[in-house]
Amino acid sequence: MSSEYLNSDLPETDLSIADFSRKHANPKRWWLYLAVLLIAIVIPYWIGRTLAVQHTAWVVSHYSGLSAKGVVFISWLVTVAAFTSLAMALIESRSWLWRFIFVIFLAFEQFIAGLCMLSMSFWYSTYVVYGASSGLANAANLGIISAGLAVAVFAVLFVGLLVTIPKTSPLNVLTRSWASFIMFYAVEVLAIVVVFFGGFMTAM
Repeated sequence: MSSEYLNSDLPETDLSIADFSRKHANPKRWWLYLAVLLIAIVIPYWIGRTLAVQHTAWVVSHYSGLSAKGVVFISWLVTVAAFTSLAMALIESRSWLWRFIFVIFLAFEQFIAGLCMLSMSFWYSTYVVYGASSGLANAANLGIISAGLAVAVFAVLFVGLLVTIPKTSPLNVLTRSWASFIMFYAVEVLAIVVVFFGGFMTAM
């Protein structure tokens, strides 16, 4: 390798690598993204909640044809897609594509959460707003909650594998990104199966 190649386009500077990174970082872009992220959390939830409270009859008339299992699956799928895009944004940290995909799915999930009055006591809230039609709203909340709990279970399993499996062990392959994604989706599928067949749908 020639010295001409090594020295090409590298200006002489007293800056360290950290200083160089800070110089070429774009904090304005990150602040803008955080603002967009905050909007994606607040505004869709507010729109959904406003529709639920002020236009209840309209909401009921438009989703009454859906099945409870279908609503659970849709909300679960949107939430899983949001977590997947977040994971990809962390893995592909140099690309902004997955960050924007995460914002889209997060906004969609927040809209569903607002529309279905997601909270710690959502069973009471949905009954107050939707009355006898609250079953589908409860189903959507179950889909979101099951996906979130599955992420928590996956996180515990993944950290446990990192702590207990030596780096020289053949089982260390389970901590690879592709294996982690397989385990993540396996836990998520198990969560939705439990919701479908664990007696949770009987109250819908």
